[in-house]
Amino acid sequence: MKIAIVTDSTSDIPAALAARYAVKVIPAIVVINGRSYEDGKGLSREAFYQQMPTMETPPTTSTPAVGVFQQVYESILNSEAQAIVSIHVSSLLSGIFSTAQMAAQSFSERIKVIDSGQLSLGLGYQALLAAQEAARGAPLEYVLQKIEDVRQRVRVIAMLDTLEYVRRSGRVSWARARIGSLLRIKPFVEVKNGQVLSLGQARSRSKGIEHLLETLQKFGRLEQLSVLHTNAEADANELAARLEKAAPSPPLVVNVTTIVGTHVGPNGLGFAAITT
Repeated sequence: MKIAIVTDSTSDIPAALAARYAVKVIPAIVVINGRSYEDGKGLSREAFYQQMPTMETPPTTSTPAVGVFQQVYESILNSEAQAIVSIHVSSLLSGIFSTAQMAAQSFSERIKVIDSGQLSLGLGYQALLAAQEAARGAPLEYVLQKIEDVRQRVRVIAMLDTLEYVRRSGRVSWARARIGSLLRIKPFVEVKNGQVLSLGQARSRSKGIEHLLETLQKFGRLEQLSVLHTNAEADANELAARLEKAAPSPPLVVNVTTIVGTHVGPNGLGFAAITT
């Protein structure tokens, strides 16, 4: 039985990798001044982050319509595969998972919808490694086990430039009570089991970058590593260079999707890593 993998654009899977492993990526939506943009279309990530601090109205995010998922599922099942694993951003952070579930109801048992409990490449790695197993002809149960295995070992940690955007989002309860922006601290967060957790703070960006390095070193040898940023390319490239030998292949450097960046803000820096 051929199995197809579907995810959403919050997975941050580079287009070349999505194409190589036949992962279908459904774009999420960012809304700027009342205008909706499909993620990755009509507005580059670089332009979005450059404009973000001066936007009169904070951007918001939106879930693709149920019909979008249904069309994708129908197309795949009619031409490419007999079953679909559709894996998505944490249901505690977005309505995308619920929308995918609603769409899947029209296709009986042929679609398995998974809550990754993650975002960015914390989700993306689950989808990519599942796709690799599916391409090898692995049975559905094994593909699902692979997703769960990766989910247990993936770590997504980031240093934010400010708490302001997380606070505005209203999706992280503890952020509303913090005064980090006033103190100019650099907060650290981790996405775990679908929640955004506070991991402390640094007093300066340089100290924060060193803390990211120290955190990764404690994990030991890694299976996979990506450096994530929100328009902090210079810092991201420098961090990647210092981590070149931390995993079997050099780390990916990814400017994070606008959908996540809406709630993170510009100049964030972090990583997604699969521990061994």
